[in-house]
Amino acid sequence: MEEMNHETPMEQNKQMQTNPSCEQKLPEGVTPGRPNRQCCDKNGVLPECAPLANPYVPFQQTGSARYEARRGLVRGTLFPGLDLPFMGMVNKRAKSDTPKHQMQALHFAINELILYLDTHPDDMEALELLRQYNEMYRHGQEEILRLHGPQTVLQAGQGETFDWLNNPWPWELAANEED
Repeated sequence: MEEMNHETPMEQNKQMQTNPSCEQKLPEGVTPGRPNRQCCDKNGVLPECAPLANPYVPFQQTGSARYEARRGLVRGTLFPGLDLPFMGMVNKRAKSDTPKHQMQALHFAINELILYLDTHPDDMEALELLRQYNEMYRHGQEEILRLHGPQTVLQAGQGETFDWLNNPWPWELAANEED
C-alpha cells in the first residue's frame, strides 16, 4: 500500500528548495535564464517566492468614445480605446439584423456599460445610455414574449397560465423559422 504524503504545500516547497532535480531541462539551443532552485515547483502549487505579474490595462477616460451596440458585440468591446485586436486579427463579420441578434447586442452593451460604470460612476452620459439600452432590452423581451411565447422558464408563469410546454421546442424547425 502506497504511503500518503501529509505535508503541506509550504513544507513540500521547502524540500524542493534544496532539491537539484527542480532544475528545468531546456531544449537544445535554448539559453537558460538565471537559475533559481529556491523557487521551483513541480506539484502545481504557487511557491512562496514566485514573482507577481504586473498586467497593464489601459484606463478609460470619462466620456470615452463608444461603438454602437451591434458593432461592439462584433468587436468584443463597446469602447474603441480598448479594441486591441489579438495578433492583428480583427473580427469584421457583422451580426444579422434579426431580433435575436439585436437582443444579444443590447445585452452585451448593457454588460459593458455596467463594467464601465463600476469605475466611472459619475459619467452621466454612460448612465443615461445604460438606461436607454435597459429600456430597449425590456421592450424587446416583451415583444419576443408576445410573438413567440416564453423564452425562459421564469417567463412561463407571467401570464394567466403556466405555458412553458405550449410552444414549439427548438428542434421543431418548421415552427421556429424566423420571419
